[in-house]
Amino acid sequence: MDTEEFGLPRSRAANERLHAMIPGGAHTYAKGDDQYPEDLAPVISHGRGAHVWDIDGNRYIEYGSGLRSVSLGHAHPRVTEAVRRELDRGSNFVRPSIVEVEAAERFLATVPTAEMVKFAKNGSDATTAAVRLARAATGRPRVAICGDHPFFSVDDWFIGTTPMSAGIPATTTELTVAFPYGDLAATEELLTRHQGEIACLILEPAAGHTEPPPGYLAGLRELADRHGCVLIFDEMITGFRWSEAGAQGLYGVVPDLSTFGKALGNGFAVSALAGRRELMELGGLRHSRERVFLLSTTHGAETHSLAAAMAVQATYVEDGVTARLHALGERLAAGVREATADTGVDDHIVVRGRASNLVYATLDENRQPSQEYRTLFLRRLLAGGVLAPSFVVSSALSEADIDRTVDVVAQACAVYRKALDAADPTPWVGGRPVKPVFRRTA
Repeated sequence: MDTEEFGLPRSRAANERLHAMIPGGAHTYAKGDDQYPEDLAPVISHGRGAHVWDIDGNRYIEYGSGLRSVSLGHAHPRVTEAVRRELDRGSNFVRPSIVEVEAAERFLATVPTAEMVKFAKNGSDATTAAVRLARAATGRPRVAICGDHPFFSVDDWFIGTTPMSAGIPATTTELTVAFPYGDLAATEELLTRHQGEIACLILEPAAGHTEPPPGYLAGLRELADRHGCVLIFDEMITGFRWSEAGAQGLYGVVPDLSTFGKALGNGFAVSALAGRRELMELGGLRHSRERVFLLSTTHGAETHSLAAAMAVQATYVEDGVTARLHALGERLAAGVREATADTGVDDHIVVRGRASNLVYATLDENRQPSQEYRTLFLRRLLAGGVLAPSFVVSSALSEADIDRTVDVVAQACAVYRKALDAADPTPWVGGRPVKPVFRRTA
């Protein structure tokens, strides 16, 4: 057994302080220390580009930055300069700022499949507003979510369907039904079974580990039209990483509504609900129908976040960022696959997903998903200076960063092979295993 010790005493103490004051010890469950090996959850001091430093003084090559939100790298100069210009001009007023006009024009030019847009602060604001709008427009109560996609909102209509459903009435959850990704026949059966009751279909247009099956998104579009429900694309992840115009721009299928966030602000808090004018205007003032309380947020149009979003969009378009993300991801995936093959663990550490949005699976001796083996793998990555809950790249990574990551992965694979040969990862886990985000008990 490799006895190399890697400790984070300052981070460990800071995590205790976090838990004493903040439920869960973080403001996003996916950032919790339960997602990392015991006593090896770094608390971050600062970041620049593709690197972050913890309060123990360690530097890491970082992946999945800000839960996929920081796709240009930390403190990107063009974004920070755009933000800095607004800081001395005030951030929030009693009437709209001219920045709101400019940001909307920029967004609609970047995502030309949308006709109107409204900004907010987080993804759940936007997805819940889309659902509310769909219900209002159709007069129907039910929401159909893609059951193969892990997250849509912190709000009751979605969280009630997860293992963490405490506090949500069953009557709310019963109004949410699920359809499988890629299966038009099953979706049509669901729509027929609840004929005239389903307000919307909401899904990530492309996610998980595969591309949409040929004709699938167009088929969903046709189903939604035929059954009179609203088609909503959750583009929180696909927005910008698939193309600057989102998956809808890449695949050429136009939803009624779509939601953007994450990469839109490069870490600054901004999300967007976009879509057809006929629907979006129901949340406005220029119609004679019953009004819809669409989105009304005190901080939704904070000037410096909108400035960040405009800078991000300009950078993506002018610098070809999406293509760079794909190139970096392809280099990383190829390197990791070579390392796993060389050590004979290629059936156990599996890289999946689009090159700009890579994840990995850690499988045990029986090729079943294993939290113990994930813990082992994460421990070795951290000790090698790689912070990688996923392999989602940012454009700030250099080829040298990728190559260094592959070297660390290769070292981790050697330990993984030892554990597989022993049919027991326990000696290399170093404490309790990492845990799934969604689970019924703590």
